[in-house]
Amino acid sequence: MSKEKYKPSTELCHDGDSYFTHQGAIVPPIFQNSLFAFEDWDAISNAFDDPAESSIYTRGVNPTVKIVEEKIAQLAGGEKARLFASGMGAISAAILHGVRQGSHIVSPQQIYGPANNFMQDYLSEKCGVEISYTDGSLEAYKAAIRPNTSLFYLESPGSLKFPIQDLAAICKLAKAHGIKTIIDNTWATPIFQNALGLGVDLEIHSCSKYLGGHSDIVAGVIIGAKKELDQIQLREQAWMGAKMAPFEAWLLLRSLRTLPLRMKQHQESGLAVARFLEGHPKIERVYHPGLESFPDYELGRQQMSGYGSLLSFELLTEDIDRIKQFTKQLHLFKMGVSWGGYESLIYAPLISYLKEQTPEQFKAMGIAPGLMRISVGLEDVQDLMDDLSKALEAI
Repeated sequence: MSKEKYKPSTELCHDGDSYFTHQGAIVPPIFQNSLFAFEDWDAISNAFDDPAESSIYTRGVNPTVKIVEEKIAQLAGGEKARLFASGMGAISAAILHGVRQGSHIVSPQQIYGPANNFMQDYLSEKCGVEISYTDGSLEAYKAAIRPNTSLFYLESPGSLKFPIQDLAAICKLAKAHGIKTIIDNTWATPIFQNALGLGVDLEIHSCSKYLGGHSDIVAGVIIGAKKELDQIQLREQAWMGAKMAPFEAWLLLRSLRTLPLRMKQHQESGLAVARFLEGHPKIERVYHPGLESFPDYELGRQQMSGYGSLLSFELLTEDIDRIKQFTKQLHLFKMGVSWGGYESLIYAPLISYLKEQTPEQFKAMGIAPGLMRISVGLEDVQDLMDDLSKALEAI
């Protein structure tokens, strides 16, 4: 925005001198074009000398997209950010950047399903990349290192039960062995966790979640050092074509204005709901990093300044019909697979696994059939707790 350093909520509300370069428009215009024309031979030739920074074709650099990338990079403390057409577009590009044929990846067990499938199924089968899964501890990462280990993949907090990894210690270990680190930081956002500041090389977000916040954007972003982002932009992104559309970028810019306010409310409501559920007699266990009962509570307090509102809990019952009855009784929590929007959502991981496994096999994985994942939205929190209470009464 300017040479003066402001707090994130101020930085996200302003766009520097763009007001004056766009005829005083308080909201930057959408550059909804596929290509950019040049005055002459020399002008386009000079642009090709620096394709990572020049607007030549919108698959590369688009002014609307670039405004948002610069804002996200500043928010996360990175030199550069690069937007993608989806969270998986960002994840797959970042992982491909960190491996070569025959590489070895170390990852926690509980990570985003499609990211796991990309590494285990696609990279393993197509490129001979090996994957080792750990409990996420420093000791486990250290024990998993091989001569061909090129990447530590991190997701902290993780999926389903939200385990937390010691990012500073694991990144220090990685740097000592010349291993690259990537984190999916979607749960905490840059508002609540400065992953790059803890030593991570590349930070990933699904912008469809909290950064977008309105359930109308599918996008992803990678943040890190300019040198690495330029390489990803000109290789993995350019060749695979997962570019960000100008209109979605413009919507994301709108969303970033309110991100600090939304995250403050998500944190407050999420903790209130988690504490309510923890005290309910029909709930076996609640998984939320902000609860004192959470196994990684102290580590979370050390490396995060706040909490998202995605949490999970286990119903006392394992009867599938009763579990279904619970979800049917909910009115404010809609059944859906995403999270991080203004609306509250619920999803039962068992739904996905029943396509290939029995409830008994699901339980053998260490996941209770009655595990429910909820995203606490921006509705009145008492209304949300009443909704959950009435549904719990039904079982």
